[in-house]
Amino acid sequence: MTVTGKVVRYDELRGYGFVAPDSGSEDVFLHVNDLTFDKRLLAAGVHVQFCTEEGERGLKASEVRLVDRGGDESSTPRGGTVHPEAGGDHDVLTAQDLRDEVTEVLLLGSPLLTGQQIVEIRQGFIALALTHGWVSE
Repeated sequence: MTVTGKVVRYDELRGYGFVAPDSGSEDVFLHVNDLTFDKRLLAAGVHVQFCTEEGERGLKASEVRLVDRGGDESSTPRGGTVHPEAGGDHDVLTAQDLRDEVTEVLLLGSPLLTGQQIVEIRQGFIALALTHGWVSE
């Protein structure tokens, strides 16, 4: 059975987390090996579509795919939307898109950063960008 839901927790270092199904049922275990997309795109708040199966400790997500905000499947959430009210005809990224971009820049520019340091830096960037309306949620 295919289900949609929102990632509620995801530990990048350990490679697992939990998804809250849109139906309101119990959270489902999520493992990095069951993703059909780049694991760097996964974070809390991301909408996904997945199949459920019985695992050793309860329900487990498999064949996990990203779902865009309109509900259509997508292989990547990239590609901002135009928001003229934000000061012109430029793209405004979603917070998730900015998070992905910042992660790539940090990994390329400073490969010795720890996962925790990257998470903290990203959170600061996202908070600043949201405060100024530079990204949409």
